[in-house]
Amino acid sequence: MAAADDDDVHDVVVVEAARLDAAIAALVPELSRAHAQRLIDDGHVSLDGLVVTKPSTRVAPGDAIAIAIPPPEPLELVAEDIPLVVLYEDSELIAIDKPAGLVVHPAPGHARGTLVNALLFHCRDLAGVGGVLRPGIVHRLDKDTTGVMVATKTDRAHAALSAAFADKSAARVERTYLAIAAPPPSPAAGTLRTLHGRHPVDRKRFSTKVATGKPAVTHYATLASNAARTAALVRFQLETGRTHQIRVHAADHGFALVGDPVYGHRSRDDQLAAVAGALARQALHAATLAFAHPTTGARLALAAPPPADFMAAAAALGLAVPSA
Repeated sequence: MAAADDDDVHDVVVVEAARLDAAIAALVPELSRAHAQRLIDDGHVSLDGLVVTKPSTRVAPGDAIAIAIPPPEPLELVAEDIPLVVLYEDSELIAIDKPAGLVVHPAPGHARGTLVNALLFHCRDLAGVGGVLRPGIVHRLDKDTTGVMVATKTDRAHAALSAAFADKSAARVERTYLAIAAPPPSPAAGTLRTLHGRHPVDRKRFSTKVATGKPAVTHYATLASNAARTAALVRFQLETGRTHQIRVHAADHGFALVGDPVYGHRSRDDQLAAVAGALARQALHAATLAFAHPTTGARLALAAPPPADFMAAAAALGLAVPSA
């Protein structure tokens, strides 16, 4: 397939033997391996002047590769003017303070009113991710979890941040959360290392009590307990990022998050029950997120204060939330 006039053409020379898709991802940093595979499949890559369509093709040092990257295709989603609290933004990425109730990505039943719809409206400088004119989601927060979340605007940023989040190292991505748990954790601080997988009975839930699954590691520390010892403010730091990880780890270790509709429990304590009912969601907030900027390498440290409903729940239970 010949390159079109508006294609972005990259000519590179192979340095070491590898699969074609892996070589392209290594030589053109703004392309993820998945995007490189799609370009090869669609006939946009030539090797020593001949079009190749198999990503597994082997290349050797000195081979010449030409990659024609078409302009991003428009995404068949509606851009919606949904208010966003922007914590940081540049041409590569955007970080927001996600409110409760905002679904991150369109899915069956949530085609509109999502964070992606909002970002499509807000971000007028999208370069496209994966060949599509859309923001790149590299991590997610549950619909009713609030706090810091980042999305990317370019393939280069998406590839770099996806790798950083997948690295499972706090040196690359540091994520801390605040939560209200009931009762307080015992011991007051520690590290939870478990398997993480689908619940053996309820497939909509996750569990640590599984025979096989992915490793999940959560560090936690109690910041404050109330006088009645019925609830605590807990800080969590993620080492891995499994679906519902904090909620599952807390619940399975005896200190479920207040208000959690899936993993929580109905409290016999009238005050706890009232607070959970008023909150009507899990008391979980992504407080900080720190990582190296995908292009400059500078460390970005982002923070968002807990929202009003979280603060009200903490106050009702006699828990002081630190200001920073």
